Amino acid sequence: MFTGIIAAVGRITRVQPLGAAEEAGVRLSIDAGGLPLQASRLGDSIAIQGACMTVVALDEGAFDVDVSRESLLRTCGLDREGEVNLEHALRLGDSLDGHLVSGHVDGVGRVTLLDAVGESTELRIIVPAHLSKYLAYKGSITVNGVSLTVNRVEDEEEGTEISINLIPHTVQVTTLRNLQVGSPVNLEIDMIARYVERMVGGMGVAAPLAP
Repeated sequence: MFTGIIAAVGRITRVQPLGAAEEAGVRLSIDAGGLPLQASRLGDSIAIQGACMTVVALDEGAFDVDVSRESLLRTCGLDREGEVNLEHALRLGDSLDGHLVSGHVDGVGRVTLLDAVGESTELRIIVPAHLSKYLAYKGSITVNGVSLTVNRVEDEEEGTEISINLIPHTVQVTTLRNLQVGSPVNLEIDMIARYVERMVGGMGVAAPLAP
């Protein structure tokens, strides 16, 4: 479990295929940047661009993770060298400053606008249609691992366009500073919205008691 509050911007320094087969995944070597690794252990979870991954090797200021082909097909930014948002898994007693984030990417969106609004930046993203029902005004969404608030929701033919206000601090300390119009982004919808949809759909009825 994560919060969507980025702890550091690291860098994928190496992408090594885990086999010759088409369905093989990759091993990523990551420079942790300012992410402290002193208390990290093999098997720990770290969110990379919003995707929860397991540490398989540790070195001073760096770590490795294995990414399956399935994860590569359902995310963006994990198949090449470059900057990545990093966050340690939430520990009991930690401050929950963003919102509850599972680190499971639900879909890949596309940036449609980046525009200065006063001191901030308006970010618009087209979200895949199958995620549209989970989006709401002032609701939460995770973009490349960053917990953000939705300021506008507008349904389009190709999906739903959302508008988000980025304050200067968020732009400066995350990889959102690298976005351009057309950039793909990893999206995770609000966990609470997921469960509400399940209950409203009538699938959350309790099993009958045994006679």
